[in-house]
Order: sequence, then C-alpha cells, then structure tokens
Amino acid sequence: MSDTRTLVLTIVGTGVGLAVLLTGVMFALIGGVNGRIDGVNDRIDNLRVDLRELRADMREDHARFDARLDAVEIELGKVDQRLLTIERVVLPGPDADE
Repeated sequence: MSDTRTLVLTIVGTGVGLAVLLTGVMFALIGGVNGRIDGVNDRIDNLRVDLRELRADMREDHARFDARLDAVEIELGKVDQRLLTIERVVLPGPDADE
C-alpha cells in the first residue's frame, strides 16, 4: 500500500471514528436533557395537583365561612328584633310627653 493511500485511510478512519464518538456524546447529552425535562414535567404535574387540592380546600373553607356568616346574620337579626321589642316596652313613645 502506498503512503498516500495509508494517510487518506487513516484520516478518513479518524474522521469516521470521531463522528461516531461525537454522535454518541450528543445522544448522551440529549438523553440527559430529556431526563431533566421529564423531571421538570413531573414537578409541574405535582404542582398542578397541589394547586387543585388547595383550591378545593379554599372552596370548602369559603363555604364553611359563608355558612357561619349566614348564621351570625340570622342571630343578629334576632337580637335586633329583641332590642326593638324592649325599646317599645321600656322607652316611652313620642306622645307620652304631651
């Protein structure tokens, strides 16, 4: 074999080997990036689930608070009615002074 042919085959072989090596490295890097993206997606899914649970808890708390506020309103209405009754009985009317 001639020296030129040996040199060309060595250069081509080195180029092919380097291309295969770089391709393997790129696949490894892409696999790592995909793994990180999958991890981020899992965390986003977990956050979505947590947010849904928090919303449900807030809705339950709001409903309980609303029910308690309605009960307070009813009781205040009863107290107001009792006070009006007491005022009518205890306090003299405007025509009592005349």
